[in-house]
Amino acid sequence: MDRARISAGSYDLNKFLFGGYETDIITTLYGPGGSGKSNFCIIVAVSQAKKGNKVIFIDTEGGFSTERFKQIHGGTREEIEASLQNVLLLKPTSFEEQEKAFEDLLKHVRKGDVTLIIVDSIAMLYRLELGAAITANDTKKIGEVNRKLANQLRSLNEIARKQNIPVVVTNQVYASFVRGDDEAQRLEREVSMVGGDLLKYWSKCLIELKNFGGKRKVVLKKHRSLPDKEFYFEIVNSGIRKKGFF
Repeated sequence: MDRARISAGSYDLNKFLFGGYETDIITTLYGPGGSGKSNFCIIVAVSQAKKGNKVIFIDTEGGFSTERFKQIHGGTREEIEASLQNVLLLKPTSFEEQEKAFEDLLKHVRKGDVTLIIVDSIAMLYRLELGAAITANDTKKIGEVNRKLANQLRSLNEIARKQNIPVVVTNQVYASFVRGDDEAQRLEREVSMVGGDLLKYWSKCLIELKNFGGKRKVVLKKHRSLPDKEFYFEIVNSGIRKKGFF
C-alpha cells in the first residue's frame, strides 16, 4: 500500500525510508547525546521551510541552531530569512510550559497551514518532572505526570491521523552499567527509551541513532512496511551523508 510521505531532507534518508517520513504517524528518533537527533530534525525542517511550508518546532533542549539551519539551507541571505519565517519555534523550559506549547500547537494546526510538527525532545522535561515526583515519593504526582505525557502523545497522534501532518519527535535513552563489559560491548549494548512503552505504543516508526567511537549509525527498528535495516553516516555541512550500506 502506497503511503504519503514528505522528504526527510536527505537523499540517503529518503532512500533508507523509501521516500521519507510518513505523513499520518508519529516517527520517533531516539539515541544518546551526540548521535545526531537534532540534526535530523533541522534537516527535515529546512527541507519543508524551503518549499514554503509551515513547520512547528518545539525545542525543549535548546537543540535548534539558527546557524546550523543556515548551513544546511545553503541559500542566499534573503532565501534563508524567508525560510526561517516558515518555522514557528516554541521553547518550553518546564513540563508545564511544554503543556502550554502543545495548546499553542493545536491553535496553529487548526489554521490549516502547518505541514510538519517536530518535538525535540518529547521526554526531557517529562523526565525531570517525573524524577522530582519519584524523589518526593509522590505516587499521585507520578501518575499525573505519566498521564500528561500520554495525553500529549495522544494529541500528536490525533493531529497526524486526522490532519495528515507528519510528526517527528526525538527521545533520550538510558542504559544500565554492566560490570565486566569491555568498551565495545558497552557501546553496543541495547538501550531503552525514556517513557518507553508510551513512546513505543504511539510511534508507528522507530529510528534508533547510535554514536560509538565517533561512528554514527541509523537503525530502522520499527516500520509499517519496511524491514529492519541500518547504515553508517557522518554529519556534514549540508546535512548527513551515508558511509555504509543499507
